[in-house]
Amino acid sequence: MNRRFPLAGLLRVRAMAEERAAAELATARRDERAAAARARSTEDRLGASGLPTVAEERAFQAAVASRVALASMLVEQRATAVAAQEETERRTEVWSDARRHVRAIERLEERHDDMVRVEEARAEQLVLDEVAGRRAAGQGRADA
Repeated sequence: MNRRFPLAGLLRVRAMAEERAAAELATARRDERAAAARARSTEDRLGASGLPTVAEERAFQAAVASRVALASMLVEQRATAVAAQEETERRTEVWSDARRHVRAIERLEERHDDMVRVEEARAEQLVLDEVAGRRAAGQGRADA
């Protein structure tokens, strides 16, 4: 039996694809956390902003404009956070597929290694049997 695993090259290629998918998943998760943090920060700023206690019209208009801008930014950042979450889910599926492909080849490699070990043990046993047979034949002739 061939001692080298014949699909070793394919296993390396699949492993590299899995590593790339894992790196892309990590990036997507980082981006998702950052987008969620930006949305929370904007939401906090919007919640903390209030209307002025002074009854001046310009201050009131500025406060309203600021709150409208923050609310608009919050809507945009929440949409970005949802998109980042969807990207993370997509990248998770890609990584899972890549991992499944690698694992399938790894199982084949494990079977191949088991078969090589069995074949080596069988060959060793044949040698031991032959040596024992020669020794027994040699002792039989010496006894006669």
